[in-house]
Amino acid sequence: MGMWILDCLPFRNSVDLWIKKENGKVVKRRFKFENYFFLHFPDRTLHVELLEALETRYRVEECTFKTIYGECEGYRVYAGKKVAEMIERQAKDVKLYNVDVRLEQKFMAEKGIFPCSHILEDVSERFEVDFDLPFDVLKVGVKGDVFKPEIREISINGRRIRSKEKELIEELSGVIEDQNPDIILMEDADFWMPHICLKAVSRTGKFRRLSQKIYWSYGKARYRKQALIPEGRILIDTNSFNFREGGLKGILLASRISAISPNHASRVTPGSLISLYEVFEALMRGIAVPFRKSDAERMKDLEELRFSDRGGMIFQPEPGVYENVWQLDFTSMYPSIIVKYNLSPESIGSKRRGFLAEVLEPLLRMRIKTKSLKKKNPRYAGVDSILKWMLVTCFGYTGYRNAKFGRIEVHEEINRIGREILIKMKEIAEEMGFEVLHGIVDCLWVRGGNIDELKARVEEETGLLTDVEKYDWIVFLPMKDGSGAYNRYYGRLSSGEMKLRGVMARRRDTPEYVRRMQMECFEVMKKARSVRELRGLYPELMQIYRKHSENMRGARPEEMVIRKVAGKAEYGKKLLESSAIQEYRKAGISVKPGMAIEYVVVDARRKVVSVRGHSAFDVKYYRKLLDKAWEEVSWFLN
Repeated sequence: MGMWILDCLPFRNSVDLWIKKENGKVVKRRFKFENYFFLHFPDRTLHVELLEALETRYRVEECTFKTIYGECEGYRVYAGKKVAEMIERQAKDVKLYNVDVRLEQKFMAEKGIFPCSHILEDVSERFEVDFDLPFDVLKVGVKGDVFKPEIREISINGRRIRSKEKELIEELSGVIEDQNPDIILMEDADFWMPHICLKAVSRTGKFRRLSQKIYWSYGKARYRKQALIPEGRILIDTNSFNFREGGLKGILLASRISAISPNHASRVTPGSLISLYEVFEALMRGIAVPFRKSDAERMKDLEELRFSDRGGMIFQPEPGVYENVWQLDFTSMYPSIIVKYNLSPESIGSKRRGFLAEVLEPLLRMRIKTKSLKKKNPRYAGVDSILKWMLVTCFGYTGYRNAKFGRIEVHEEINRIGREILIKMKEIAEEMGFEVLHGIVDCLWVRGGNIDELKARVEEETGLLTDVEKYDWIVFLPMKDGSGAYNRYYGRLSSGEMKLRGVMARRRDTPEYVRRMQMECFEVMKKARSVRELRGLYPELMQIYRKHSENMRGARPEEMVIRKVAGKAEYGKKLLESSAIQEYRKAGISVKPGMAIEYVVVDARRKVVSVRGHSAFDVKYYRKLLDKAWEEVSWFLN
């Protein structure tokens, strides 16, 4: 039976599955599925009237349900989130579960199915790295004036068309109706779709609205645009973080393992993906998902807090250029620690297998496999990247106050073990005669000795897998005070590729003109197999810098655009960012914290910027940026 699940969406007390048949036809099937949640009272005799009132209005069943801490006596209530919140307001001691779990996840866990799959695939096959889906894809590029807003050019599967907006929309609508794709990859889809309201994108002509969201991550504001989610078709904004990192294959894999629509998988954060994955795994095991966390951090005295509340370990490098350097790093170190040391909220101090360790193990196995496969075949790079980001954020989520299966003690224990492992790796390396140049959290840079022997011994003594990279040469950059920067370095790998971290060419706020100069330099430096050869390239590198410095006045202002994320909507003093926000406001666009803004600096001293129709730029300001990029390349060559 050739049928594939394309998409899944909740609809009132039912779930819609969009299924692609073997003949290519896509159909909608609606399944009735009543929503429910669990509740538990520590003392039910205190809430007899509340229970009686609930039973008169809703179906209430007495039951025993399972949590990660063990079995719980309580009730299954067939109602939604509003009812649960009403109960919460009336009974402060109530424990609620499965309240905010997505209805389609409950349905799919019960039926043993998942999106972006063959209808007969077993749920364990979500962890297969290779999967084939017969979904047709349409690629759409969009160029236009975001301030009007107005589309001026589109490209359809690479074919570029320039015309009036109305004609471009008609052209695109016609192509969608003729080709009838299952997936549309559209540049800036979440910006342009609310403007053009292209009904052809949805198979029913209807859309669901995903509201805009401002949230904070590691102290920085993040912004998610509102989005129109089509019915029966996948619409992916190719500028979304998950698509940039994972590509289409990565999005489809995230949808499969987290059991949510690919429309949502492309728009939520990797942290939300790992959380949704954990929720689905809990549902599959019959474990109830807490609505509010009740395992808050216990009180600690100052000495205990000072000992436990530490981050990852770092060994500071000496700035400079080094030859024949090995980089030894652990594969997904923190998730590996969770799995190996059985770390989960309910398993600390216990020998029973913890929930987090159990559900992260298959993801970790996948990551180890894709990391190896991508070295031989680049088509695995996207799925490897999406798995990497999900596993990176699973560590952060263990300490996040709203995480469903998080607890600060787990977070602290992961950090403690991670610090001990890095120190252990350093001690082993030094004992074996290696010179340790730098170390950061899960990674060590060393010189000398037999790397295969070091790798084998580190893996044997830590029980964690490692990966090795060889640099012909590597440069550790200095900080302003002259000491070594922790995460700013670049070097030539023995494969001939350059690895760049923290330099201006890698920063998203670096203007294209400056980025191009630095990348041209790195392309030349790639030719050097030794430090002696590298120093010999100085005249050629200087020529590249001088060319860009001398030609700067004649550069196009568009090449000087700076892209930043607005930290806040209002600033106390006049800065370039605050001037840009004012200009956006004048043009009719309200900037919210976390939104990306673009501007060209016209006069840095007076904080004058342009955000559209760029005609001039402050040469002196941009030359300073160029010099800064050149300094990163040349400081050790003089």
